[in-house]
Amino acid sequence: MAVAASLDSLVRQKLRAWPQHPPGLADHDMGASGAWLRGRPGVADEGDDPYLKLPGSNRLRTVPDGLWLCFGGTERDPYVDIFVIEACSSFANLLDKRFRFAPSMHSMLAVCPVRWLQGDVSAFNKMQRWRRTGLLRSSPSTPLTVPVRDIRVMYALRPRHYEGFVANQIPHAHEFFAPITALIGPEGWQHPTLRAFIARTSPRANFWEFAGATAA
Repeated sequence: MAVAASLDSLVRQKLRAWPQHPPGLADHDMGASGAWLRGRPGVADEGDDPYLKLPGSNRLRTVPDGLWLCFGGTERDPYVDIFVIEACSSFANLLDKRFRFAPSMHSMLAVCPVRWLQGDVSAFNKMQRWRRTGLLRSSPSTPLTVPVRDIRVMYALRPRHYEGFVANQIPHAHEFFAPITALIGPEGWQHPTLRAFIARTSPRANFWEFAGATAA
């Protein structure tokens, strides 16, 4: 357990240096008029960061290692597309996390707490996050709960687990797999191969042409 905790901590430390949109995905790559924000990890491991849940559930929350939200729609008809990173220290851990994001008939919700919404986008951008979403007319007094329209999940596995998975398993359409060294390498999110890999998660990659797609 200590090894798994230290791995998760290392991954979150690396992800804190990532930009507000997943590297390789520009704003226009997910959602017609979307606005990306990094939900997790925050500056510190606090309870004010966004999380995922099922409708009607008050206890069972999904708290990914990395969570980016692309807000779209309107105030009356909002949605969010999400890009998730999960570091998996074992096959059992991978199976648990895959189950949480498995295709189903029910909707997933993204919950954005008030303190998170009222916080600054980043240390370099003092715009409050609720303004960045484009979904609210004024500073919120209650959490913003938005239905998840689309999911992309990147699972980061230990090298031996990754090799075994590649040899014997087939991913779902929303799943992407990489060795964990891709996340914790010295170049971080600026590694060209990592950026190109994440760019492939864009829904536009499912179409013959997707003009304007970039490795942002």
